[in-house]
Amino acid sequence: MSPSDLHILLIDDNPVRAAMIREGLLDAGHARVTVIVEMRHLLRQVVDVEPDVILIDLENPNRDVLEEMFHVSRNVRRPVAMFVDQSDKASMEAAIDAGVSAYVVDGLRKERLKPILDMAISRFNAFHRLREELDRTKQALEDRKVIDKAKGILMKSRHISEEEAYTLLRKTAMNESRRVADVARGLLIAAKLLG
Repeated sequence: MSPSDLHILLIDDNPVRAAMIREGLLDAGHARVTVIVEMRHLLRQVVDVEPDVILIDLENPNRDVLEEMFHVSRNVRRPVAMFVDQSDKASMEAAIDAGVSAYVVDGLRKERLKPILDMAISRFNAFHRLREELDRTKQALEDRKVIDKAKGILMKSRHISEEEAYTLLRKTAMNESRRVADVARGLLIAAKLLG
């Protein structure tokens, strides 16, 4: 996807400022920019827009406004760049915990939009890859535990070695075009039902 294809959602409760930022995005070559200035039912509005990236501009946000924006960031897995005029360490840490990719204090100027947008997307993609790798690692560990338990059941019930138990699981998986871990899970369920 080229930068000009990105669907950018701009959230700003100040219509005049939002119009200037939108103009900056259009000048930077981003043709698909949607602006939200009404903050009621914000999460629903964001989901309906289905943006590729979200820019949030907050002048002097209070705690409730920040929490609502963090709620959006946590629930919509998209790159989020948040601009605030004033901040503190706690708000910055809360933004990072909520998955905000770029948290910029007193830095919203037209000429800075593109590099900050690029950075937010890069950070989000890097974090997304790490999260996927972590999920795959967790799944592999869980699969290993299930396979080990299934091997134990087969070794005990059939009086076979660990290697023979694994060979039997693997052969069954190949014959049924399933994963070894799925066959092992089926065996555990059956063993539980049979007591």
